[in-house]
Amino acid sequence: MANEVAVLGVGMHPWGKWGRNFVEYGMKAAQDALADAGIRWQDVEFVAGGDTIRNGYPGHVAGATFAQALGFTGARVASSYGACATGAQAIASARAQILAGLCDVALVIGADTTPKGFFAPSGGQRSEDPDWLRFRLLGATNPVYFGLYARRRMELYGATVEDFAKVKVKNARHGLNNPNARYRKAVSVEDVMGSAVVSDPLRLLDICATSDGGAALILTSVEYARRHASEFVTIPAVSTITPQYPNTVIEMPNFATDSAANVRVPDTPFRDSITKAAYEEAGVGPEDLDLAEVYDLSTALELDWYENIGLCKAGEAEKLLREGETQIGGRIPVNPSGGLACFGEAIPAQAIAQVCELTWHLRGQAGDRQVEGARLGVTVNQGLFGHGSSVIVKK
Repeated sequence: MANEVAVLGVGMHPWGKWGRNFVEYGMKAAQDALADAGIRWQDVEFVAGGDTIRNGYPGHVAGATFAQALGFTGARVASSYGACATGAQAIASARAQILAGLCDVALVIGADTTPKGFFAPSGGQRSEDPDWLRFRLLGATNPVYFGLYARRRMELYGATVEDFAKVKVKNARHGLNNPNARYRKAVSVEDVMGSAVVSDPLRLLDICATSDGGAALILTSVEYARRHASEFVTIPAVSTITPQYPNTVIEMPNFATDSAANVRVPDTPFRDSITKAAYEEAGVGPEDLDLAEVYDLSTALELDWYENIGLCKAGEAEKLLREGETQIGGRIPVNPSGGLACFGEAIPAQAIAQVCELTWHLRGQAGDRQVEGARLGVTVNQGLFGHGSSVIVKK
């Protein structure tokens, strides 16, 4: 247990389009997490905030923003930004402080208010900025990348638009029972396939929305948790790794891969390496998992993640889905929360929200979406510019 920290409290503000200041969402999540942990705000010694996103770039300095909103106490703060991996970086920051013996109690918090529609670049001329270039030079919005990855999967493994639709159907069924989800409506394969084409072959219902929301955790040392709770779950590993050169599979925001003409390709591709690092740190493997929360920006991308996190071999994700193995009641439920399909992106909050979801399941508190007997789960997502994100949570 040398590298473990305890998750003593979790809290969330429901996802939606509320049109209010993001601080309100974070405050609600933080207060719920404090109440869940049974501690006072004054007991928190360190605040790790996930910076909000403004058109792909860091917005408000979240650590101090939330500390001020809760009432300054002199607690130390840090703010993290790693695009969609922001929440995992905030978790890693708090965990490091605890393991270093610099504090016993930390608040990890992220919240966001998002624009209508898809994320867009900031204004101005930034010709050396790859994210600005991919929008302005190529017109490559996020859904363009999602569509390219979906097409790649179809070409490599024979995936179909019906397979993609089945991912949405599964996640929508899971999200029906999640009070924090934005979309709580069952859909059919026909509904998905009949929705408007956004980036061929992906339809509107294949792609996640942008949302407002917030999530928070109270992390403590294991010793502190033992003094304050009879049972608790722990985090034995957090992966925030970057790719290895040469990265031969294209990643946003780049529009070219590295050349492997004179350099050996890494044994493990970037996305596969994200959870591989977490598994190795925790001393577990994908065969030990009871559930997973993965980053389903699109339905096709969820299928990729099945393989990236080791649930099956390359090209076998569709079979896993078709046989019902990734739904609640199956061998390895994926996105029992409903995933981004039901939540949408509230970027600095989503990696934290994934840990909240795993915690509820491991405690047996997930209600009608409960994965029975869950004892070990993994989260995974990925941030722009090569930010890995994976957290192992165990009972």
